[in-house]
Amino acid sequence: MSLSSSGEGLPAGIAIGEREGFNPYQFHYSLTGSPNQPVILFLHGFMGDSSDFSEIIEMMREQFCCLAVDLPGHGKTRINGGDECYTMSKTALALINLLDHLKIKKCFLAGYSMGGRLALYMTIHFPSRFEKVILESTSPGLKTQKECSQRLEIDEQRARELETNDFKYFLLNWYKQPLFETLQTHPKFDKLIERRLQNNPLELAKSLRQMGTGNQSSLWEKLAENKVPLGLLAGEYDDKFKCINAEITTLCQVSKLTIIPKTGHNIHFEYPKEYMANLHNFFRLQESDALPI
Repeated sequence: MSLSSSGEGLPAGIAIGEREGFNPYQFHYSLTGSPNQPVILFLHGFMGDSSDFSEIIEMMREQFCCLAVDLPGHGKTRINGGDECYTMSKTALALINLLDHLKIKKCFLAGYSMGGRLALYMTIHFPSRFEKVILESTSPGLKTQKECSQRLEIDEQRARELETNDFKYFLLNWYKQPLFETLQTHPKFDKLIERRLQNNPLELAKSLRQMGTGNQSSLWEKLAENKVPLGLLAGEYDDKFKCINAEITTLCQVSKLTIIPKTGHNIHFEYPKEYMANLHNFFRLQESDALPI
């Protein structure tokens, strides 16, 4: 076990080890805030890392204990195992083991994009571990095998570009996608690119192949069974994810969609105060007041 102190009387750094056998995951994480407050686990999106939520955590640290983790293939987390360690199912179980290691029996959960898909998977497969969940710009996956096959081809092409092309060129092209249009004009966009460049593109390629949307099993069929309250966030200008999340609310009775004005796909980066306010209000509401059960 290797841990460093955060100065908060809480562990931060790298968690290594498992109760039994060899664990290939060396998670880099930060745990910030009062240990007496409810815990929020933050899961970042593709090419992000735990620092993506630093501004949010700084605003919430007085009332919540915030755990942010670098997911496999990202940031300073290290994987000492095969490609299967990057899959959603293996990563979800590894994060549950991390919660066990930190003696966190139950917590709130917030995920963005890829991290939101992982958060929804964890909610459905480990419902007893989460009080409420915020899903930002999140999809339950693709519905048909044809869609999955088409997306797998796209994911593979992008993974090869990560392995062979200039990384900064890949990044700038990635953020030219229509759903990131408002992000490109943000005053801190250049700093975002600088942070993304700290990642290892070869590791990102592994993540994209194993946890990309094309390789994910659909969770649409599981939504009706879910009993954990879901707070869904979508940006006003993100038409694709507004439609996806509106459909989620028709299938999951314990979900509520909030459209954040003047934002695109990356809400917590573009409008951190609005994102924080939605998290705070949703997590602090009494369950009977938050959503119909």
